[in-house]
Amino acid sequence: MKVYKLSFGSVIILAPNLAEVIINEGVIIDELNVDEYHDFLLTNLDEPFSLLVNKKHSYTYTFEAQKIIGKLKGIKNTAVVTSTTGALMSTEMLMHINSDVRDSVKIFNNREEALAYLKKE
Repeated sequence: MKVYKLSFGSVIILAPNLAEVIINEGVIIDELNVDEYHDFLLTNLDEPFSLLVNKKHSYTYTFEAQKIIGKLKGIKNTAVVTSTTGALMSTEMLMHINSDVRDSVKIFNNREEALAYLKKE
């Protein structure tokens, strides 16, 4: 397991095709952050890959970033772990904006369940 620090948070490589993403508290994700994130994933993971997005902190996205964050071809599926109502609502809004990738995203309130789901898929 390797932890990489990016400008907006951390990415933990759990397997060659599986990573956990943790965004830092208070960050506003913009298009440049999304580009950095996508470049990192394509460089460090084997395609197709799965993502565990751990929403343990509060952060936001610009509208432009919201439209492109989940639209990377290498992403097979994503499990989002939400622990608050606000995190759940923001994830649902993001899924609504990105309706074309909605079927590949599943929401969990438990990290272990999310990880089990991704490993099974």
